[in-house]
Amino acid sequence: MTQSDTILAQLSGGVLRLTLNRPDRMNAFTEEMHLALRAQLDRARTDPETRAVLITGAGRGFCAGQDLGERDPSKGRADLGHTIGTFYNPLIRQIRALEKPVICAVNGVAAGAGANIALACDIVLAAESARFIQAFSKLGLVPDAGGSWFLTRLLGEARAKALAMTAEPLDALQAAEWGLIWRAVPDERLLTVAEHLAGKLAAGPTLGIGLTKRAIQAASTNPLDAQLELELEFQRRAGFSDDYAEGVAAFLEKRKPEFRGR
Repeated sequence: MTQSDTILAQLSGGVLRLTLNRPDRMNAFTEEMHLALRAQLDRARTDPETRAVLITGAGRGFCAGQDLGERDPSKGRADLGHTIGTFYNPLIRQIRALEKPVICAVNGVAAGAGANIALACDIVLAAESARFIQAFSKLGLVPDAGGSWFLTRLLGEARAKALAMTAEPLDALQAAEWGLIWRAVPDERLLTVAEHLAGKLAAGPTLGIGLTKRAIQAASTNPLDAQLELELEFQRRAGFSDDYAEGVAAFLEKRKPEFRGR
């Protein structure tokens, strides 16, 4: 596993909390930071003790996107396509493919790729003071890290184009009202609420939750018939799981279930 102090990792109660830790640079991404975060997500995928992931940022912001000091054109024109293909696209795919719930607690400004990494997560909570900024147009760039995909599907073409073209900040309350994120919460309660949610999911039937994640993500591109068949396949798998047996037993015995994620 890649070790780096740019990503702080703590496993407790089945929740792997990952903190983006470059607060002096608003947690802007470097290559080292990418590799460290991806290593921790690999850990989450293979470690049976990790039942849910919580991602947040250190300091006053969540993430400012790419550290532009590493991609300064005055030092030579960088191939940004290579940067996206080598670092951002694999990270987004990794978050989306992880068959465990990924919660994002946006503790401040989420700009550029930082905003879109947050949107790749399964459930997004944000401090009421947080803002989401598609900052790419200020640099003559286009949204990346899945931004054009997430914005269009979550908000529709009109709002997606306006946010991307103007780079106007979207505050957390408006983002929640529009359906871009799940909920905005008071700043002082953000981590408490996020940790409670992550803990609740980690104690749940995470095999079924992982299948639910896959099914909902597939629904945006599947026709109905294909989605019905996918539901059949996933429900068959869930129905043979120990979690389902435990859930039914607990219901019939009128007790709290003890799920194991298998």
